[in-house]
Amino acid sequence: MLSWRCGNPDLADMLNTFLLGLQPSQQVGLLFVLLFGMLSLISVYAVVQTLRERPEGVLEDSQTVAQTMSQKEFNGVLQTSWVMATVFWVGWALGETVATVLFAFVAFFALREFITLSPTRQGDHRSLVLAFFMVLPVQFALVITRHFDLVTVFIPVYVFLAIPVVSALANDPERFLERNAKLQWGIMVCVYGISHVPALLLLKFPDYHGKNAFLVFFLVFVVQSCMVVQYLVDNQLKRRRPALFKLVAPQISTTFNWIGWLVAVVVASLIGGLMSALTPFKPAQAVAMALIACVAGSLGHLVMKALKRDRGITNWGKEGKSITGASGLLDRVDALCFAAPVFFHSVRWYFGI
Repeated sequence: MLSWRCGNPDLADMLNTFLLGLQPSQQVGLLFVLLFGMLSLISVYAVVQTLRERPEGVLEDSQTVAQTMSQKEFNGVLQTSWVMATVFWVGWALGETVATVLFAFVAFFALREFITLSPTRQGDHRSLVLAFFMVLPVQFALVITRHFDLVTVFIPVYVFLAIPVVSALANDPERFLERNAKLQWGIMVCVYGISHVPALLLLKFPDYHGKNAFLVFFLVFVVQSCMVVQYLVDNQLKRRRPALFKLVAPQISTTFNWIGWLVAVVVASLIGGLMSALTPFKPAQAVAMALIACVAGSLGHLVMKALKRDRGITNWGKEGKSITGASGLLDRVDALCFAAPVFFHSVRWYFGI
């Protein structure tokens, strides 16, 4: 574990001895205790903030409205953190196979959400059945059985060839290319992307047995940190340095700018370096892997915003409650859907596993 070099040396040695004396499962359990404790404290703070009511008769000015919107965005980030932490804790507690099945259900609901908010025709029914009841289970079965080479190519090669064939046999040529591209894109993001998260639990590193949950935590934490830092920097730039707040794609995102993005990626990458002791990486390797994950996740989040603008919606769930019953699930995992496969294959290629 991480070697402590500040504060009382005796206390640092005691902490190091305590942490090193724990079994891998106990170390992971302690990580989740600290994580849920931190989220609980932040949640209490958020609740206290909401109890500060505005006096009656006071009209809402632009600053009050902005604060309300900022609070809603903060609550959304907090809810996302709770959802992801709970999913990973349940997955770790129940074992690798059950965790993979759990993520298969996450992929199912995310894909359902994506498809429900996109127009379909009767000719798409066969392709949808193929996607939900054949492609998704097979992809996660390949993950469970550790056929990682097939995990890599099954969807982008075999499925992408099969989907248009099934659609053509349905004898409905209207908007054929658009309909198939939409379904293929949904499968790629929701099934292919999410399937690489439990795949991290099944990688075998030398001298790292039983600690793969740390690797998943590393990925989620650095990506989520990147999103939070980007949100905070964007807000500060917009309020205090409006001259520097230049939007890159204003019709897609009202906040994305290169300065905020660069600061967020750098900060989150350095956080990844500080977390290297939890991973099989050396500090420089951890920074590089965190950088890869953050770039993929943050830019993927921008792509998903573009898809929402194309559909004419502000989020995948309507007012916080998805019509699919998944409560805006895709909004909560969209960055991870892009970061997970890039991170997984970068780790696997670099370490040759």
